[in-house]
Amino acid sequence: MQQAAPNHRYAVVTDSNVGPLHGGQVVSGFPPGSAGLFTIPAGEANKTRETWSRLTDELLSAGFGRDSTVVALGGGMVGDMAGFVAGTFMRGVPVVQVPTSFLGMIDASIGGKSGVDTPAGKNLVGVFHAPVLVVVDPQTLATLPLNFLRTGFAEAIKHGAIADSGYFESVTRELPSLLAPGGAGSDTFTPVVVRSIEIKAGIVARDERESGLRKVLNFGHTIGHAIEALSGYALAHGEAVAIGMALESAVAERAGIAEVGTSEAIRGALSAAGLPLQRPEGISCEKILDAMRADKKARRGEVEYALPSRIGAMAGSGSGWAVTVADDIVREVLT
Repeated sequence: MQQAAPNHRYAVVTDSNVGPLHGGQVVSGFPPGSAGLFTIPAGEANKTRETWSRLTDELLSAGFGRDSTVVALGGGMVGDMAGFVAGTFMRGVPVVQVPTSFLGMIDASIGGKSGVDTPAGKNLVGVFHAPVLVVVDPQTLATLPLNFLRTGFAEAIKHGAIADSGYFESVTRELPSLLAPGGAGSDTFTPVVVRSIEIKAGIVARDERESGLRKVLNFGHTIGHAIEALSGYALAHGEAVAIGMALESAVAERAGIAEVGTSEAIRGALSAAGLPLQRPEGISCEKILDAMRADKKARRGEVEYALPSRIGAMAGSGSGWAVTVADDIVREVLT
């Protein structure tokens, strides 16, 4: 890590769940006195500008300067928050991502997007700030509760659905053993982590700033982000994305964009992972539509979606990989 980011001081940012497990070990790996541990409360509800402000003030009070590196130790929320701190502290210092969750390893730590949530929606304030290094140890997944593994599989299923039908089929087939006791520490889990990283990193390398191809990674996130925010983040990110993929694939079929059977295959994979598929009853269709119009992916007041044409391929190659669909069709599916 110090070879990739040689600096005078290291700020290890973690949360109240991961810190007690791994924080001390990571800090002790640096030269004495060069690293500090900064802990934030766990949970997406704490990914706010207030937490960002507190962290940056703590770094300043502790004497950190431009010769510092931020180390993000934790899941996707910590990665987003620490990346945003690194991208804005002293106008930008290096960040090293050390994801400890499945979702963090295969999605949040890859690509350099970072930011915070606001009352208006998810990730509406942030920066592109690529990590100088990503350190992944799949053995840390053995400590995760089962539900944390399930939610991570939403992104793995998404990667197969958008780019690799063989990987999609493999993940779906292996889900029972991967989610069984001991599955997270098995030899079959590491190839899943590796292939998902390859897919996402390959897409990001071709479109770092999301001006085109990278938009395909938003499959499930347009509806999913709206539902996640409207739930007050009671739904985990992976759960919301799973619902988003189930609904958006149905939208794609109903609009004549996706092959018949695409939605059924995606719903089957998500169901095998034990992930939710339906809009929560307490969140109305109109609230979801309103939230999507306020999302950063909307353009000229129109909601844009990343939609599959079939398993392993995405629609929209001629329109910047973003597709607009009439609200009436979306409303029918949401209903």
